[in-house]
Amino acid sequence: MRPSAVHRAIRLGSALALAAALLVPSSALPARAANPLVLRVGTTQDLDALNPYQTLLVSGYEAFQLTYNLLVDFGPNLEPVPGFADSWTRAADGKSWTFHIRTGMKWSDGQPATSADACFSWGLAVAAIKDGANIGAGYLDPSLKDAGVTAVSCPDDQTMIATTTDPSDRVLQVYLPIIPKHVWGKETYKTIGDAKFVAPLVGSGPYTAAEWKTSQFVRFVRNPDYWGKQGAADEVVIQFFKGADTMVQALKAGEIDYARDATPEQLKALESQPNVKTVVGSSNGWSQLAFNEYGASKGTLTPGIGPSTKALWDPAFRDALGYAVDKKTLVDRVLGGYGEVGTTIVPPVLGAWHVEPDHPRTFDVEMAKQKLDAAGYKLDGQGQRLDKEGKPISLRLDYPNTKDTYAKAAQFVKDWYGQLGIKVTAQQYDSATLGNIVLPPEAGKDFKANYDIELWGWSGNPDPNALLQIFRCDAIGSSSDSQYCNPAFDKMYDSQNAAATADARKTILAQMQNLIYDQAVYDILYYDANLAAYRTDHFGGWQNQPLANGTPLFTYGTLQYTLLTDATAVPSPTPAITTAPGASPTPVASAAPSATGGTTAPAGGAGDNTVLYVVILVAVLVVAGGVLMVVMRRRRATPGDEE
Repeated sequence: MRPSAVHRAIRLGSALALAAALLVPSSALPARAANPLVLRVGTTQDLDALNPYQTLLVSGYEAFQLTYNLLVDFGPNLEPVPGFADSWTRAADGKSWTFHIRTGMKWSDGQPATSADACFSWGLAVAAIKDGANIGAGYLDPSLKDAGVTAVSCPDDQTMIATTTDPSDRVLQVYLPIIPKHVWGKETYKTIGDAKFVAPLVGSGPYTAAEWKTSQFVRFVRNPDYWGKQGAADEVVIQFFKGADTMVQALKAGEIDYARDATPEQLKALESQPNVKTVVGSSNGWSQLAFNEYGASKGTLTPGIGPSTKALWDPAFRDALGYAVDKKTLVDRVLGGYGEVGTTIVPPVLGAWHVEPDHPRTFDVEMAKQKLDAAGYKLDGQGQRLDKEGKPISLRLDYPNTKDTYAKAAQFVKDWYGQLGIKVTAQQYDSATLGNIVLPPEAGKDFKANYDIELWGWSGNPDPNALLQIFRCDAIGSSSDSQYCNPAFDKMYDSQNAAATADARKTILAQMQNLIYDQAVYDILYYDANLAAYRTDHFGGWQNQPLANGTPLFTYGTLQYTLLTDATAVPSPTPAITTAPGASPTPVASAAPSATGGTTAPAGGAGDNTVLYVVILVAVLVVAGGVLMVVMRRRRATPGDEE
């Protein structure tokens, strides 16, 4: 669900400033270790946990992906690429996969990283699945269950064998971090979810979490033992902002390099900002109204636990509410046009699996009123909608403070439901608090699922199962925010997992999407786009994932971090080429192809040699004219320091 220190950078006001920088002796510049190149990332979503099994938020996934590898990672277009394992093969009988763990890999503390770590990490989930349980919040292990993994074994340090009953290749999309056994080996699946992952952490990823201050920042430092390509940044700081306004102002001022979840108005304004590029990525998720159905199977309300009215248990009531919501208006006026009208629970970006509903609801307030009347929810003399016990229906609508769009959408819904005679009280919470509010007693004795409607959102994985599983009965107490349980849906879920062909699977997925839509478990408001902006004068090499319709960061894995280059690096002068009369100059080697199919800049930085010569000439003229230029380096050691 769901989610200042400045770089070691030369502030270039003009070509003259760059020319002056070229004349500064290298011995006068701070060493990299004392003056790290910092990538600063802004988001309005706070971090809820460094423990990967506890986090509910996109920000938490970004944090654990930087520190830990997946067994198999995601490439530029979400294809499987080497991660903790550098190769894999499927057995001829299709009942197991053999993964080769890369040789010589180390954890960030220098200890060997071997198959024992992979077996331990996947083994936690295998044990939980066998016991019909989950690890921690229960968001990660379902991907292993869906892949049909029943056992793992490691006959030597470089080999892990996963036994599977699933005929697909979903085993290559398992979203489980490989954590170090020598650090966490005493934990079981029952205890690891509550374990204290305290920075600094030990990881095998490109960076490791070094420091976390709640509601302020989380700082990552380069892992010197990382096996893969190293990005330009020595450190990555993800900074948490209370609102998008301050985040965007920080981006404009050059205090951060990347801003996630700018508002539509801000994104449009940033399009004309110098040295800033905006990105509109397709979302593999949605924003929805989730109706609380806790206790529906028992048929009685418990004071203080579950929803405030039995009406929320009634599909006819929820269906009628759907006619009162103008989703096109939400897309236009809340999202500024950056999104699509919401329908079913598999987003359109997963085009191979998405279907539109067989019986779509349209915006029609009068139709909503008629349906409520027909279902037995009448108006009283004061225009209040009554439940079947004759009590006025007053609903609580809770939403997080991570996006301005949530508050705007909540106001529209409040007004539209008001036209039906239903009073709505909208309340904003921080993500952690809201996550606890929607949890039922199955998650622990302190949880009450004491809400009526939750306005929030989900982001999925390349396979639709990540979004589908939140409607399973066994998701209650972990990932469910509707408390919906229907054995028929669970049966279809298992059937599509075992489908022999893609066409057979899509047929079942279509039935599942229509079931959830017709019963109005959710009212999916829209598939909101991922809005981001980044600076081009501090870092280069930004790349979207997927390439065609993604964003550079907060995606899948950490490929994009490793592609970044230092845009402030000054290219080294190219030696003059001397040729004999009539001879041809020695050709300059072209850029080498990169792993992603593009090209990498020649060593020493990017830039046209002609520009370099002009800059050097300008520098000489500046010195000759006696003009004094000052090069400013700005940085902070930690986000709390004064500049």
